[in-house]
Amino acid sequence: MTIVITGATGQLGRLVVEALLENNVSAGQIVAGGRDLAKLGDLAGRGVQVRAIDYNNPASLREAFAGAEKVLLVSGSEVGQRLQQHRNAIEAAREADVGLIAYTSIANADNTGMALAAEHQATEEALRESGVPFVLLRNSWYVENYTDQLGSFLQHGAVFGSAGDGRVSAATRADYAQAAAAVLVREGQAGKVYELGGDQPFTLGELAEKVSAATGQPVVYRDLPAEEYTRVLVGAGLPEPYAQILADSDLGIARGDLLVTSGDLSTLIGRPATPMHEAVRAAAGALSGLKA
Repeated sequence: MTIVITGATGQLGRLVVEALLENNVSAGQIVAGGRDLAKLGDLAGRGVQVRAIDYNNPASLREAFAGAEKVLLVSGSEVGQRLQQHRNAIEAAREADVGLIAYTSIANADNTGMALAAEHQATEEALRESGVPFVLLRNSWYVENYTDQLGSFLQHGAVFGSAGDGRVSAATRADYAQAAAAVLVREGQAGKVYELGGDQPFTLGELAEKVSAATGQPVVYRDLPAEEYTRVLVGAGLPEPYAQILADSDLGIARGDLLVTSGDLSTLIGRPATPMHEAVRAAAGALSGLKA
């Protein structure tokens, strides 16, 4: 059995490779793919197969998928270009007669109205039309979407957003990666849909409270109209189209679009998902260490 992990040079894909190794999958049965092979050199040194993968280069996808039984299609990072990139990967998998594609989609893809979900929804439709067996890993938000901003929260004394009192079932990348690995090593996964998210959903107000508790510095949540939040994000250096998508995603959180109650994540990884407050505490400790 050969398992191809696309996007292995990225954070999630890399963690899935590590999780497969921890699940006693032989290194030689794992193909780690990405654009910058230099980033995969240490994995190659551990016996993992390393292949160049560029979603914009169908030939690279065909070569990487040759002989693969399963492929984890990690969704691309280039919003607006992802659908065609994903179609390239799906067609390459079809041509290679891959036995299963596991695709990292978005939570509640069937009914969310978030702009960020559009390419995921279209990719799911492309998978259905392809004839290739597939399983959907519908991930909610990453906790790291917030913990990576810890320095900014402390600088401004605030978490900014447009999510109101909406709850988000965010989980760590490591937890999502372990769930993906669990699916990849199991048989009989074709046709399944996993709604994945943390066990303890939280509001951004609760996030601010945990940041305050972990750092000893007062941090509040400032709920803003989406247009104003977009301006804040643009002022922080984000391109306006991406800032608009993030503000729209917060409106989705307010509607409950990223709330997951299935318990699929903890079931797959065999333990409770990492709580938000633990992730915040770990990030605060790391930030304190960097400043020391």
